[in-house]
Amino acid sequence: METTLRQLAQLPATKTTTLQNVARCLLGSFMVAAGTGHLTFVRQDFQAQVPDFVPMDKDTVVLLSGVVEIGLGLALLLLKGKNRVRMGLGLAAFYVAIFPGNIHQYTQHISAFNLDTDGKRLGRLFGQPVLIGVALWSTGAWKAWRQQAAK
Repeated sequence: METTLRQLAQLPATKTTTLQNVARCLLGSFMVAAGTGHLTFVRQDFQAQVPDFVPMDKDTVVLLSGVVEIGLGLALLLLKGKNRVRMGLGLAAFYVAIFPGNIHQYTQHISAFNLDTDGKRLGRLFGQPVLIGVALWSTGAWKAWRQQAAK
């Protein structure tokens, strides 16, 4: 059965384990730290990841995405119930949306974040699906999505 966006928005809350909650809190803290980095101490490194096809000033993109990351991180830490499930879906979508930046860094051989070889940059590409999976799993979104699909 095909799942629509409306169905995804109505996914029920699912019970999460202690391990999932720890992972969610770590991911939320990571997002707040990364967002803070966008606004401050690693701003230039993040600018290097903005693909050239993005029709905005790179610094503006970095600042806006930093604010979004802080918001997503705080939401992961604070939201409960079905809103937590929605946040997991939203964070997974965010990770998909920023993936072209990681591809840009790899294909253009841009050194940033100590990713100074093609091997390191390629390895980072494989980290993005892990982040997507952790976002979905730690919030209970994956379980809720599977339950909805089974109906």
